[in-house]
Amino acid sequence: MTLAFTLDPDLDPGLRSGLVRLWTDATNAGGAVGFVAPVTEDEVRVVAERHFATVGPAEPDRLLVAYEARTGRPAGMLFFESMRFGPMDHWRMLKRVMIHPDFQGRGYGAELMAEAARTARAWGLEGLRLTLRGGLGLEKFYGRCGYTEVGRVPAAIRVGPGDDRDDVTMWLDLR
Repeated sequence: MTLAFTLDPDLDPGLRSGLVRLWTDATNAGGAVGFVAPVTEDEVRVVAERHFATVGPAEPDRLLVAYEARTGRPAGMLFFESMRFGPMDHWRMLKRVMIHPDFQGRGYGAELMAEAARTARAWGLEGLRLTLRGGLGLEKFYGRCGYTEVGRVPAAIRVGPGDDRDDVTMWLDLR
């Protein structure tokens, strides 16, 4: 394994800064993680802090961070988001799934997704859901990770004038 994982790490100022940098760099490299490039760390920090405030073992959401084993640098992350609705408590939504551009092409994304599935199974969850921005080929990547496309809203995401993308929903059955 080339990554080390930590669930709900201590979000000290250094790690917060590193994760905001990761998120900013992933976005500016073309990643579809809640922003449209170009974006600044200050813009990302506002959204990141809202996410960080709801994660932890006693919180509704959880944060999984992937560290590059050799350097210890944050290489990727994702959030497990609760739907906060009892009848949907048997699954989680994955949000902000990303690998830093410096580490892409090494299989780290597949490792992160496999760890997310292992973690969810250990919690007794029955499924994981995620959404993605169409037009980037992400359906194929998530398909290789075992996800199935279960829905698509055409042109729901406006990246820029005249550039509308589909909002695609994928599902991983963990049963």
